[in-house]
Amino acid sequence: MLTILTRVKCGAFVRLLASGIQPCIFRQHQSIRTNLRRLLSNIQPGENVRPLEGVKVLDLTRVLAGPFATMILGDLGAEIIKVERPGAGDDTRSWGPPFVGDESAYFLSVNRNKKSVAVNLKDPRGAKIILELAGMCDVLVENYLPGKLDQMGLGYDDVHKAAPRLVYCSISGYGQTGPLSQRPGYDSIASAVSGMMHITGPEDGDPVRPGVAMTDLATGLYAHGAIMAALLQCHRTGRGVHIDCNLLSTQVACLTHIAANYLNAGKEARRWGTAHESIVPYQGFRTKDGYLVVAAGNDKQFVKVCKMLGLNHLSDEPKYKSNTLRVQHRQELLHILSQRFLEEVTGEWLRRFEGTGVPCGPINNIQQVFSEPQVANNGLILEMNHPTAGKIAVPGPAVRFSTFESREPMPPPMIGQHTVQVLRESLSYSDDVINQLLASGTVAQNEVH
Repeated sequence: MLTILTRVKCGAFVRLLASGIQPCIFRQHQSIRTNLRRLLSNIQPGENVRPLEGVKVLDLTRVLAGPFATMILGDLGAEIIKVERPGAGDDTRSWGPPFVGDESAYFLSVNRNKKSVAVNLKDPRGAKIILELAGMCDVLVENYLPGKLDQMGLGYDDVHKAAPRLVYCSISGYGQTGPLSQRPGYDSIASAVSGMMHITGPEDGDPVRPGVAMTDLATGLYAHGAIMAALLQCHRTGRGVHIDCNLLSTQVACLTHIAANYLNAGKEARRWGTAHESIVPYQGFRTKDGYLVVAAGNDKQFVKVCKMLGLNHLSDEPKYKSNTLRVQHRQELLHILSQRFLEEVTGEWLRRFEGTGVPCGPINNIQQVFSEPQVANNGLILEMNHPTAGKIAVPGPAVRFSTFESREPMPPPMIGQHTVQVLRESLSYSDDVINQLLASGTVAQNEVH
């Protein structure tokens, strides 16, 4: 062991440890030894290595929260083995229109950098395959109804016995226990139950669902962060952990100051449209040809807003001298400002506010978003060549690292595209065994890919 380690550069060994592998375990697990040899042969000093290179993730999730979390892990270098139902696959494969070729744009948006294996989990032989895959992975992520995988012998207790170092992340609607735990988790329902919809919408209108599934996406981000922390803990302790991540807890936690207002001051929240409850002016204004958001976060910025609008007298008014006073006189002040913003086009207002230090920006439609030079500069348009859909584009990773650049991403997979490859290369199944599993319907391989 020491002979091997003396040949490894310090940085490479640190990356090895970050992947959840400890020297004391090397002799005990063939897949870890194989993983070690592969890592050591591939890592060279100064190479563009992603932080999760060598980490394997077994992905038993579908729809959005789970796939979003595992896609982020894949962007960081983890190998993602996505398990799907033979035939139908992930539910979102059929969520269209629009479709690009035979694939829904929805599915394409959150499933890059993954391998797809089609396995029937209801077949005991299929469950056995999943258990074996868990034994050679570092992370398992699932979003089944609590207790469902236990019935198949794939719950945390079962898997922990076979793979005690595994990080097992469960994503659900309401948590693994409690009076609502057996309800299926849907973003819109969790958004309603958590109070998110109650505080979203026009000031004098009905509750509104956010334009994208923010509760699902925030849950995926929470899950991704929890998995990263659990991998570090596993490195220190040598033990795996069960992570309970759910939509309700995520969205309630994200209420932040709205929740604190109620818990500490008994203040019930309400809808404010684009406006801010505690800062004025801090909202969207209609212009001659669109909408603009202006945020005067302090008194100096308010003076500058008045100057840019040619309404200097407003900043001299005693009732507008402080933000507290402006909040008290919100309606009459906003009426004056709104009338003035209607007199010019959005582009002209942006030109006037440029360089003033006052935060402002247009309310863009999606076409305008992807025409924005800063969006292109930040690498937020990621293009790939899909085996059936051809050239596709999706939103790219939101975070950049100084130590590596995003590589050519793997396009979202076809259903069962990698079934035979994973069984053969990861589990060392013989061709005879694989053919038997295919013939019985326990697994399925995409016939073209």
